[in-house]
Amino acid sequence: MEHWSEYSRFIITLMVILDPFMALPVFLELTRGHTPPERRRVARIATLAVVVVLFIAALSGETLLTWMGTSLGSFRIGGGIVLLLMALAMLRAESDRVRTTPSEEVTAAQRASIAVVPIAIPLMAGPGAIGTVIIHMQRSAAPYHSWLILGSIVSVGFVLWLILHLAEPIGRALGDIGLNILNRVLGLLLAAIAVEMMANGLKQLFPLLVGS
Repeated sequence: MEHWSEYSRFIITLMVILDPFMALPVFLELTRGHTPPERRRVARIATLAVVVVLFIAALSGETLLTWMGTSLGSFRIGGGIVLLLMALAMLRAESDRVRTTPSEEVTAAQRASIAVVPIAIPLMAGPGAIGTVIIHMQRSAAPYHSWLILGSIVSVGFVLWLILHLAEPIGRALGDIGLNILNRVLGLLLAAIAVEMMANGLKQLFPLLVGS
C-alpha cells in the first residue's frame, strides 16, 4: 500500500465507515437547546475523540493482534462482517445495532459527555472504523506508511469536524429524506468494501483460493 491512490482510497473508506451524515440527526437531537458556541464545542470534542481513538488503534493494533493470537487474515474477515452488518443497516435505513444500543441513550446527567459518548464512541468510531484502521496500518512496511495513515486520519477528522460544525444548515438543506437517500448510497458503497475485505482475508487464510 505505497501508491498515493491507496491512501486516498483509505480516506474515502474511513469517511464512509464513520458516516457523519448518519450521525447528524443524533448530533442535532442531543445538542437541542445548546447555544451555538456549546454545539461547536461538542463538535470539536467529538472530532478529537474520534481521531484519538483511531490513532490508538493504528499505533497499537499490531501489538493487540499479536497479544490475542489473531492473524490479520481472520481480523479482515471479522472486520468485513462487521462492515457488512453496518452497510445492511444503512441500506435499510435502520439504527445500526453494531454501533448503538438502547442502553446508550443519553440522560440529562450525561449531557456534558455526549461529545465522547455516544457521538464519537460508538456512533462514529465504532468496531468498523477501528478494524479498518488496524488492517490498513499493516498493509505496508514502508517507513513513511505509518505517517501517511495517521495523516489520513487527521484529514478525515477535519472533514468530520466541518460536517458537524455545519450540522444545522446541512440538516435543514438535506432534510430527513435527503439524509436517508445519502445513507443508502453510502451503505451500498460500504457493502462493496466489506465484501472485498472479507475476500482478501479468505485469500490470506486459504492461499489455495488464489490458485496457482
